[in-house]
Amino acid sequence: MDDLKPWLKATQKQVDSALGRFLPRESAAPKTIHKAMRYSIFAGGKRLRPILTLAAAEACGGELENALAPACATEIMHTYSLVHDDLPCMDDDDLRRGRPTSHKVFGEGMAVLTGDALLTQVFIVIAQTPETKRYTVKDYLEEIAVTGGSKKLIGGQVLDLEGEGKELSKRELVKIHENKTAALLTCSVRLGAMTANATPAKLDALTTFGYNLGLAFQVIDDILDVTQTTEMLGKTAGKDEAVDKSTYPAILGLEASRKEAARLTKKALKSLEVFGKKGQRLEQIARYLLEREY
Repeated sequence: MDDLKPWLKATQKQVDSALGRFLPRESAAPKTIHKAMRYSIFAGGKRLRPILTLAAAEACGGELENALAPACATEIMHTYSLVHDDLPCMDDDDLRRGRPTSHKVFGEGMAVLTGDALLTQVFIVIAQTPETKRYTVKDYLEEIAVTGGSKKLIGGQVLDLEGEGKELSKRELVKIHENKTAALLTCSVRLGAMTANATPAKLDALTTFGYNLGLAFQVIDDILDVTQTTEMLGKTAGKDEAVDKSTYPAILGLEASRKEAARLTKKALKSLEVFGKKGQRLEQIARYLLEREY
């Protein structure tokens, strides 16, 4: 685990450099929208999704350079979803990644357009992914489009909005986060594997890994929302409780939630056995996320 943090830092730098190339320049007309797109993309962030894409490509014996386009596409899709989630008509938040949210800086109308522009950019970027013997550009496009659509990412947000003010069951909560959180993390590792021409067996293993890791990530996120400060999180702490959202701690309690995150992480790690030592980086990331404090 000692080499993980230096690797994460170097990989984040590599991803940021690629994002800079894939996004329109701030000086390109109309300047306001491109400034707003870059404002949200370069507001910080863990770069978890692109890091998972690159680590999955590595686990499958691929070249990291070939996985950079889908890695950036997943981060751009994630950022678009945050811009829209933070809007007053959605989760209504003023802080994201330690900075004022897009609509607080550029106005609500421009924030809507920023999210739209980022989502469109996803497909421009992912179309630049090199094909392999098993996977074509059509496969990459379909993978991320389905993930971002009404049955996955958007569907999860719909269920999240409809669940506000209601006492949800654990099953109903899992359904929200299968789509809102786990789907994009699963897509991230699948895309990385696809750029490495992964076998169906390895792609299935990474699908299981991404699903369980994604749910574990959300459980920890819910725990941190009630145990950490706004300054530590870089977003408004206690927000879920304030808007009467069901969360894992609210339904299960804190200790049971921690056990649930550990259980899901264990399942994620089990799925990596097929990769042997090549899955070590993904294993390190999963353990690191379980122990994170922000």
